[in-house]
Amino acid sequence: QVQLVESGGGLVQAGGSLRLSCAASGRTFSRNPMGWFRQAPGKEREFVAVIKWSGLGTYYGDSVKGRFTISGDNAKNTVTLQMNSLKPEDTAIYYCVASSKFYSSVYYSRNEYDYWGQGTQVTVSS
Repeated sequence: QVQLVESGGGLVQAGGSLRLSCAASGRTFSRNPMGWFRQAPGKEREFVAVIKWSGLGTYYGDSVKGRFTISGDNAKNTVTLQMNSLKPEDTAIYYCVASSKFYSSVYYSRNEYDYWGQGTQVTVSS
């Protein structure tokens, strides 16, 4: 139904920046929430950020607030995650996600998202 493709991952030194992009194809929900989760080795997937097209709201996990910024283009089927002041603990596979729900009050929950990308590796060296 919907495919999500991430790009922009790579290796960066601590304190540096990376920009991740996610493009949606197939049957999309242009005004529904899209965002990012991440998973480090041995850890559960955690919420990173989401953009909610209704009201143009953006929300972030506590660990990335003030450092990461999520945004979307005019087509509203592509999202970008700008990551600044990266730390070694940011090292993880980053997954783009999308929801079939128009609105969610539990945007931080993995169960709220129907579609997941393959993931892109981000490695931050110390």
